[in-house]
Amino acid sequence: MTARDAIELTGLTAFGRHGVFGFERERGQDFRIDLRLLLDLAPAAASDDVADTVHYGELAERVVRIVEGDPVDLIETLAARIADAVLEDPRVDEVRVTVHKPHAPIAAPFDDVSVRITRSRSER
Repeated sequence: MTARDAIELTGLTAFGRHGVFGFERERGQDFRIDLRLLLDLAPAAASDDVADTVHYGELAERVVRIVEGDPVDLIETLAARIADAVLEDPRVDEVRVTVHKPHAPIAAPFDDVSVRITRSRSER
């Protein structure tokens, strides 16, 4: 069965040292993460028990640890690491991860730069 239910977590902010330039690794910067998990929420709705769903507080802490962890050059790689971690929970059928790098070293004025990936259990 393909899940139509979703848990969304948006605007999660964590400090990381990701980037291709040495000064990005040295100084670090804030990254914002948006997640959309597709899963069946019927068991949790029926039981009213957090054990039957993805605990979004614990999920947020896990994602923050990934962002604060080992640096990578590309936010594409960071997004993939986050997606892999989310899909370790067997209840999650699909995850969409958006990594925002609002302080990217871009010479022109901009509001945000982001990478969005979607990964599913069936692709693993």
